[in-house]
Amino acid sequence: SPVSRVVYNGKRSGGPRSPGASSEIFTPAHEENVRFIYEAWQCVERDLRNQMGSERGLVEEYVEKMPNPSLKAFKPVDLSDLKRRNTQDAKKS
Repeated sequence: SPVSRVVYNGKRSGGPRSPGASSEIFTPAHEENVRFIYEAWQCVERDLRNQMGSERGLVEEYVEKMPNPSLKAFKPVDLSDLKRRNTQDAKKS
């Protein structure tokens, strides 16, 4: 079956940095990337809601015409679990 992705061509917007709620230290570049992705996704969701019923809007679903056969067995990675395991491994060392 074809692979589909939502594609949005948003623009980065500069805004005030939000204070971190965790004990981890994030660089300003990391915070900017997270904020950009969050804001872009909010725009995608808004545009999807607004275009319901219209023929073509800002958001399109991308479907691979010829999916890569080597990705057929691809399993998504749980990044939270991977981080937890890496943290535990680091503590053991």
